[in-house]
Amino acid sequence: MTDRTNIPEDRIPVIVGIGEIVDRPNEITAGLEPLDLLEQALRRAEQDAGAKLLGEVQSLDVVNFLSWRYRDPEKLLAERLGVAPAHCYYGPVGGESPIRYIHEAAKRIARGECTVAAICGAEAQSTVTKAERTGVKLPWTPFAHDVEEPKRGAAFQKPLAVKLGVFRPVTVYPFYEAASSAHWGQTPREAMAESGTLWSRYSEAAAQNPNAWLKRRYTPDEITTPTADNRLIAWPYNKLMVANPSVNMGGALLLTSLAKARAAGIAEDKLVYPLGGASAEEPRDYLLRDQFYESHPQNAVLKAVMNLAGGDGRQFDAIELYSCFPCVPKMARRTLGLGPDVQPTVTGGLTFFGAPLNTYMTHAACAMVRRVRDGAKLGLLYGQGGFVTKHHALVVAKAPPREALAQETSVQGEADHNKRAVPEFVTEASGKGKVESFTVLYGRGGDVEHGVVMLRTQDDRRTLARIPASDGATLARLLDMERTPVGSLGEITMAADGVPEWRVAQLS
Repeated sequence: MTDRTNIPEDRIPVIVGIGEIVDRPNEITAGLEPLDLLEQALRRAEQDAGAKLLGEVQSLDVVNFLSWRYRDPEKLLAERLGVAPAHCYYGPVGGESPIRYIHEAAKRIARGECTVAAICGAEAQSTVTKAERTGVKLPWTPFAHDVEEPKRGAAFQKPLAVKLGVFRPVTVYPFYEAASSAHWGQTPREAMAESGTLWSRYSEAAAQNPNAWLKRRYTPDEITTPTADNRLIAWPYNKLMVANPSVNMGGALLLTSLAKARAAGIAEDKLVYPLGGASAEEPRDYLLRDQFYESHPQNAVLKAVMNLAGGDGRQFDAIELYSCFPCVPKMARRTLGLGPDVQPTVTGGLTFFGAPLNTYMTHAACAMVRRVRDGAKLGLLYGQGGFVTKHHALVVAKAPPREALAQETSVQGEADHNKRAVPEFVTEASGKGKVESFTVLYGRGGDVEHGVVMLRTQDDRRTLARIPASDGATLARLLDMERTPVGSLGEITMAADGVPEWRVAQLS
């Protein structure tokens, strides 16, 4: 390894400033729009750094937001800041994107392409939703109706998945939850208990985070027990087990070179060093995956960052495992070799801290910087987006790096190498079908709408099939807490509306 003195200080990136804002207006019209939240978060990051840096920003990344639509929001923000950065970017939808932007900004500094970089994101969904429900017109920058809405969920999925309602994160992630827990040999009750314990730890961190939306610790039973306020949405996930996007938040980070930080007089104890990271992804259409009990890109990314930590996930003394749904950190902690007693967050999670859609990991990065400043030596930030689709992880440290920041950080080759054959997807099927995974969808009143099973046919093709709400026997098999239905056999028939339906075999 190269001695740290051999890396020029103007090529060592450092995080020097963090800023967050949480907006809880007393009146709907007093709510801040996303551009306001972005600007205030950046100004707070500059104040945190203790040096005038915003006027020198040469790289500006704005995380995609969905609560309001602007034409070229990154340019509008740059105008507010009075800068014209060479790199000025507003990215696509993706929960991993804040970590990617921080990593890419660090790499630009390491290449000598820029000296000061800013990454920021914001959402005002709570205010927007309240305004829509009450008919209040918000006094914000006019909504850009002529700007195309970002592509999400249904745009990438097969028509049958959309027809059955399994095209949104809350109805797709349960496929990973059921398949992975069955693969690990857990009963559904054991899997639910693990989710409740894990999520309770996220809530405990949120309770201690002054920027969290819900500052309260929930017990595992409170999280996993359905109630009127904690309704079932898609089995096995209740409201307290899914991301909460109805928040108003902004977050920002400022990076510069070590040379610039020292020249600006920024205190050494404020500096946090990005050491490196990795990225990989799956196809956008989740039905093009080889299986649903693990993610090859997730594995490749986490193994790469473990190598940066000496090959052992236990070397990280602070971690943030993305937490849109329990299956994600449950899979991640196993790949990292961490036990069920893992402390999975420094932030509080997307249920309790809040889920400003794509930009939760901006806030997680801010929380990680605070943790490293407080004494943690090595931190891991792992973000993901889509349907276990896009993965990016970044390692940060208290001490300066011993090696220059690597520029090639994709581990897509390894992820693709580990991928097995993907079964052909069919929309019509008959005969026997074996459950690969499943979920059950619920209405707001708590009643079952229908079940959905992902099946392998007799010739090993894949299809999706419906279980009508009237088929109590098959639904009871799916919802049995002592025995997973994964691997169960049943009969596939075609319904009058052209949708496959599945009925469990009596002895399966």
